[in-house]
Amino acid sequence: MSPEKKSKRQERRAKMQRQQQQQRLMIIGAIVVVAALVVFAVVWPQIRSVGEIVKVTPAALPQAEGLSLGDANAPVVIDVFEDFQCPACQRFTENTEPLIAQNLVAAGKARYIFHNYPFLDGNGVGSSGESDQAANASMCANEQGKFWDMHATLYANWNGENQGTFRDQRLQAMAESIGLDMNAFNSCFRANKYKADIQADFDKGQQMGVSGTPTVFVNGRRIGQANQVPSYDEIAQAVDAISVPQ
Repeated sequence: MSPEKKSKRQERRAKMQRQQQQQRLMIIGAIVVVAALVVFAVVWPQIRSVGEIVKVTPAALPQAEGLSLGDANAPVVIDVFEDFQCPACQRFTENTEPLIAQNLVAAGKARYIFHNYPFLDGNGVGSSGESDQAANASMCANEQGKFWDMHATLYANWNGENQGTFRDQRLQAMAESIGLDMNAFNSCFRANKYKADIQADFDKGQQMGVSGTPTVFVNGRRIGQANQVPSYDEIAQAVDAISVPQ
């Protein structure tokens, strides 16, 4: 073989080796990038700042027991279905619910019952999204007798749908802010202990025709127009029609 042919063969071989080396480096680089993204996705939620938690002063509520307010033997039952991520629910809680508690529940006219209806991140439980986890946190707070404190804290800290407001670390910080036993809360929260109860409330809402939140029923009758939040006056009139002798 002539020196010239041998030299060309060596050049081709060297070129192929360089190309193979470049391909290996590109593959290794891609693997490193993917691995870094996976690590970031896992680690970032753990180290991301919780941010400010708005603390609430517990309100004096009439005969608070579990997810209900008022006398269990009251002549009227007000059922309200809510998703903690729902902006209309926040407004209802801040503006209408206190009037119901003061004027209807404390007066003995009605019993008020809250139902979890997590639908903004998927119908019912199972998505582990912010609606689901907020409901999860509320039920674990209820286990320690502080559902209504968590209820108020969740809405006080609401900042939009699926914005990270109700990510796990913030929900745990909210639980701590209302003085829960954190070992017990974390055990309950991580196990999603009351998943079946939340789903049962959601299923009940579907059976009653709930399609959005908040939806209010008075003795099983839906109050207000579809896709509209009922006013306090509408609710009070429905209650008075039953509880006040004509």
